[in-house]
Amino acid sequence: MAIFSNISLLITHYNRTASLERLLNSFVDIDISFGEIVVSDDGSKPENLRLLTDLQTKFDFKLVSTPINKGLGNNINKGQKAVSKPLTLYVQEDFIPCGDFLNYLTQAEEIMIAKPELDIIRFYAYFKYPYLKPYKNGFSEMIFKLWYPGYKKFYMYSDHPHLRRSNFLEKFGYYTEGVKGDVTEYNMMMSFLKNRGKGMFHQHYRTIFNQENSSAEPSTMKRDFWRESNNPLIKLMRHGYRHLKFNIDYLK
Repeated sequence: MAIFSNISLLITHYNRTASLERLLNSFVDIDISFGEIVVSDDGSKPENLRLLTDLQTKFDFKLVSTPINKGLGNNINKGQKAVSKPLTLYVQEDFIPCGDFLNYLTQAEEIMIAKPELDIIRFYAYFKYPYLKPYKNGFSEMIFKLWYPGYKKFYMYSDHPHLRRSNFLEKFGYYTEGVKGDVTEYNMMMSFLKNRGKGMFHQHYRTIFNQENSSAEPSTMKRDFWRESNNPLIKLMRHGYRHLKFNIDYLK
């Protein structure tokens, strides 16, 4: 078994204990172990908490909980504060690493050690980051310049699976609490850019992890209709709005 003693696995969880167990088992299946595992629970139902206790006995993780649901921002903040290793692999419970993940993680850890200026290495995304400078082994440095065309250049950070330094909150601030999850993610994205965050992106960003939501445990992230609609007019309005908003918010 490959032991990543300098990496904490941080998993955020809310009422999807079967998905959490599947994720933890998947790391066992590909023979990966971590310096520690931290599960941050966002006030799950009593029946899920009982299952969490059983899983804690099986997988020996540190459970950080809260009596009531406080949202994504609080869940990540308290989980990250509980981490004790220098690097954090952040994964939400509905993801599963692929069989070659050991190689990707080994290379990513080596890169983080060799390049101390790096803050994050991303393993998953819905689309390819548009401005990349090739490094090696499929990893590329993400380049952000305000004058580059398009709004997708702003997406240097996302909550999808990534390896980051555990002092992340010290450099970029705490995640916004008390707001919707997509607002929390957006605010951290802007903080990452404004604080000159540096990161890498892998060319196999859709095959390093798989995201799986079952009908029994569907995604808990609810987005507004206009964010998901494929109506051509709504898509055009959405792209125009994002381009304007992202630029204004960055310049504030």
